[in-house]
Amino acid sequence: MCTTSSCTMEKSLGGNVKLVRRTKEEKKLLRKQLKASHTLLKHEGINTASLPTKSLVVANGGLGNGMSREKLLDVLRESGCVESLIMPPNKPYAFVTYGCAEDAQRCHASLNGSQLHCQGQTVTLYLSFVEKVGSESGVCTELPPGLKVLEDFVSAEEEAALLEAIDWTAQSDTVTVQKALKHRRVKHYGYEFRYDNNNVDKDKPLPGGLPQFCDTVLERCLRENHIDATLDQLTINQYEPGQGIPPHVDTHSAFEDTILSLSLGAQTVMDFRHPDGHSVAVVLPRRSLLVMKGESRYLWTHGITPRKFDVVPAGDTVSPGTVTSDPSELTLSRRGTRTSFTFRRVRQTACDCAYPSTCDSQRPPEVPAGSALPQGAEDASRLETQFVHRVYEEIASHFSSTRHSPWPRVTDFLQSLPPGSVLADVGCGNGKYLGIHPDAWAMGCDRSHSLVQICAGRGLQAFVSDALNVPLRSGVCDACISIAVIHHFSTQERRLAAVNELVRLLRPEGRALIYVWALEQEYNKQRSKYLKEKDVGQEESNEPGAEQMKDYNPDYSQEHAGKGDLSARPSEPRLIVHTNRTAFNSQDLLVPWHLKGGAPKASGVSRDSKPSESGSVFHRYYHVFREGELEELCRGVKNITVQTSYYDQGNWCVILQKTL
Repeated sequence: MCTTSSCTMEKSLGGNVKLVRRTKEEKKLLRKQLKASHTLLKHEGINTASLPTKSLVVANGGLGNGMSREKLLDVLRESGCVESLIMPPNKPYAFVTYGCAEDAQRCHASLNGSQLHCQGQTVTLYLSFVEKVGSESGVCTELPPGLKVLEDFVSAEEEAALLEAIDWTAQSDTVTVQKALKHRRVKHYGYEFRYDNNNVDKDKPLPGGLPQFCDTVLERCLRENHIDATLDQLTINQYEPGQGIPPHVDTHSAFEDTILSLSLGAQTVMDFRHPDGHSVAVVLPRRSLLVMKGESRYLWTHGITPRKFDVVPAGDTVSPGTVTSDPSELTLSRRGTRTSFTFRRVRQTACDCAYPSTCDSQRPPEVPAGSALPQGAEDASRLETQFVHRVYEEIASHFSSTRHSPWPRVTDFLQSLPPGSVLADVGCGNGKYLGIHPDAWAMGCDRSHSLVQICAGRGLQAFVSDALNVPLRSGVCDACISIAVIHHFSTQERRLAAVNELVRLLRPEGRALIYVWALEQEYNKQRSKYLKEKDVGQEESNEPGAEQMKDYNPDYSQEHAGKGDLSARPSEPRLIVHTNRTAFNSQDLLVPWHLKGGAPKASGVSRDSKPSESGSVFHRYYHVFREGELEELCRGVKNITVQTSYYDQGNWCVILQKTL
């Protein structure tokens, strides 16, 4: 007599039932296939079918884990006629539909458990039958207003001549300024673009103006009315695969309206984002010219996410520049070395554009260190936008590179959750905690679009959201975590609102873990790692999950030494600039972040006026918590109990449980 572990009853297409004895290898494959199906159901809500159909879901065969459409199609077509292949962006699975169920069965029999080599890695495919899969309409996302992408603007011969004309070997000369930034190589002509203030010194033009090898391109731009005046500033950037540039708006007061960018050597995808959160991924083909005018130049940020592969349209059915939203038209494109020529005209008068919210000529003065703390919601929102939101957009890539080791006690909390738990990481950063519990359905959100993009590139579930208003149903989560988030809110009312929002998401008896930075960096006679003395160059940030920041600037610290004397007075609380790796002299302060390479910033980001030679200095607002303050804050929330509170390497922490 056979047992279910060694035999299985299967029903053929003709309706006959037969007994199938499985080998050890087949049983192992079946277990892995069932596990993949269970994971798809739990994480994506995708139900697999018990009987053969025309459609299959291919686990591990998606864009999110490096599978290209062309490679997958080649092997799928070996089993029969493929009607459609749907590859959702950033997902580790794909859907294939055949012309008949027999072809689908043939594919299931031949490919299930097989290994496929793609993009330098080996993956094992697990296939399951699903009902008919619908596809989203193949509508292209519209380009931002004022944006154009002109394909084949230069010929292959012109491209080769332009690239050959760049002399990257010269360290410096009297005509150009060359810099080696962390994320790319850069040359400036006409005027040097200064990354310390995101501007140019209009009184110090570089001799020689723009190079003659660009004359033909600029004359064509004038002749075709892409520009109506000569341009006088050129920045040449060279991007290796995996390099990018943070989202930013070119400084209004520095340059006139039209900005041109010529892409040579390789294509890339540039992300444009409106202040309302709407984003558009724009393909910049090799030898294309990007023209930014009006709204696209003044209001939308643009940047290139650092990665080695881009999700792009698979065919020629998409209009130039856009990325289709139809998952049946997407594939992966390996990045090559791209060189961009960005042409601008230096502005000689103040900007009077129609977008004052992003205009440094029209925007009210920024909140300087030493000014009074916000007294209302509007002031608080403005301060957090400047000293938190915009800063993290700028430093996202560098910040993510320092966030790779989960904290043990956070890991313990996550691993204590029952299998199948729904987890929300509110303020997830680069998502390092989203994959800790393999049997939990984890989703993250963060205010930083750039950090959410990094999560998506890792195949993690994350979306852009403010921690005060998370777009999820009340009571949907078994657990929530808030790691190094609430200390960025600048008033007691907003910090309380953040805790209330976590509790709103929890089901009854659900739990939340909260970490905030502590005022006390010495506790129970032990100094936190943040205060440990190290050699210059070994600075360490003490936010939860932080690793070494190898960009410590002793000159900056000496410059601000003694500013702790501006610590808050009871009658007039003040913001101070904190000296890194020293004890806190105030609960409300600006903490420097030293970004190597001097990447350009988004409009309005606060940085030090004298950045280090190795890069720029950005300031992030913090409210560091006194002992007992976090528990007191939580007591202002209804229907919870504080299960435990503790101190963990310079952070105050609580675990809450929802009672109703």
